[in-house]
Amino acid sequence: MQFQDMSKKIEQGDGFIAALDQSGGSTPKALAGYGIEEGAWDSEEAMFGLIHDMRSRIISSPVFTGQKVLGAILFERTMDGQVGGVSTVKALLDRGVVPFIKIDKGLEDEANGVQLMKPNPTLDTLLHRAKALGVFGTKERSVIHLANREGIAAVVRQQFEVGQQILAAGLVPIIEPEVNIKSAERAQADQILLEELLKALDAMPGDDKVMLKLSLPVQPGLFDPLVDHPRVLRVVALSGGFARPEACVELAKNRGIIASFSRALLNDLRFQMSDDEFNASLGGAIDEIHAASTAKSPVAA
Repeated sequence: MQFQDMSKKIEQGDGFIAALDQSGGSTPKALAGYGIEEGAWDSEEAMFGLIHDMRSRIISSPVFTGQKVLGAILFERTMDGQVGGVSTVKALLDRGVVPFIKIDKGLEDEANGVQLMKPNPTLDTLLHRAKALGVFGTKERSVIHLANREGIAAVVRQQFEVGQQILAAGLVPIIEPEVNIKSAERAQADQILLEELLKALDAMPGDDKVMLKLSLPVQPGLFDPLVDHPRVLRVVALSGGFARPEACVELAKNRGIIASFSRALLNDLRFQMSDDEFNASLGGAIDEIHAASTAKSPVAA
């Protein structure tokens, strides 16, 4: 797929984006969920080898295709690795799945009710390498804990500043200011975030488009103005800690928003499964998330 083909697929395709980008401290948790307990590896390299094997199994599965999975977000090591003897990026493209790369280096300590992204001085080098491999876009995550306008404005400002750096490198950024779904101020934070995102989108120079990855809002349909904004290629939702059934119910209430789930996609997969069991479990999750992304409930009408 050429860049324009990937852009059209992401903007217009019926499906969702798989988040396969667990990294660092989240890797042991992801492996435990897969049935590989801590202690099964003796080095960080071995740990990342195991998580790469899991991702390779997913990408190689006959049910993981561009028919329902529009894109996949990769961890840097996964992008640099191979699946079935070819680069991971090529393996995805061969299946009709658009590749993205996680580019943030983790979170700063909380201040003003939010966690900004840590500095990433080597970002330009990563973007250049990703573009050369055929990656379409990136993903960068911040977290909002409280309905603090100053903090939320700082998150959005940082996200769009980094987003401009990504656009300049010829890639499409997925801007992810996650609202903590356990926050007592979640509904108010959703509203402030909407207002700050609209201001930032309206102020964007040129005619490039960005993507948004957001927590599912308390009020269904709240993010409709973002779905409809001319500078937004697509709005995707993270599961944010919801189990898959609940995440899919909430997602189906929001028109125009598709899933970009991680745990909610992978939760039922186990290392010990036979290939038939693994493919059946993954296929069932894909079908459920695809349905919530494409068949919306009357609540969203």
